[in-house]
Amino acid sequence: MYSFEQISSTELMQQLAERLKARRLEKGLSRQALAELSGVPAPTIARFEQQHAISMRQYIDLAIALGYADQLQVLMQEAIYKTMEELETIKQNQHRKRGR
Repeated sequence: MYSFEQISSTELMQQLAERLKARRLEKGLSRQALAELSGVPAPTIARFEQQHAISMRQYIDLAIALGYADQLQVLMQEAIYKTMEELETIKQNQHRKRGR
């Protein structure tokens, strides 16, 4: 279920851009049509698809416009750990309100 392979932020942004473009095209939406649905300017959508650069708010607006709000809401919902020691640390810190 969980993968602990390291991926760079650049690679992840590229994957997210490719997936967003694929979902847009599957729904038969032009960049302009998605811009009208999401409120994100078409040139910003083009920049994201080509250069993988976008603000978090704009990415969320695009995902919501394409119907992916539920998937975003579960992002990072559960703690992930690699070792039993890390699991113990997570259990001890579950209710922390501040860092050390």
